[in-house]
Amino acid sequence: MTDNTIPMPEKPKMGDYKRHLLVCTGPRCTENGEAQALFETLGEKFKAVGIDKGELRVKRTRTHCFATCKSGPIMCVQPDGVWYYNVNETNLQRIIDEHLVGGRPVEELIYHRSACSAP
Repeated sequence: MTDNTIPMPEKPKMGDYKRHLLVCTGPRCTENGEAQALFETLGEKFKAVGIDKGELRVKRTRTHCFATCKSGPIMCVQPDGVWYYNVNETNLQRIIDEHLVGGRPVEELIYHRSACSAP
């Protein structure tokens, strides 16, 4: 009798993080690659303010499309359920300093909050 069971793959490992920043880098949010360029700066920006590791660590992920294709670049901060628009270089730094480090969302840049997020 032959054992035909397929072995389970090794379980992935991921470090703890406080927040997850999702960045739409799809072609309809920004036609000239601005979102991708902003995404590529996040590692150094996070390191500069100390959210690349430790208790306040922020995980960052590129997404292809949020299906809200206006006024990009667009970013979403989870688990806070906060969606930002018009994330240019200046606004990105505000989001990092005020929200990701300081814990206070940048109200005037928010275009949506998920139903489960705090007011």
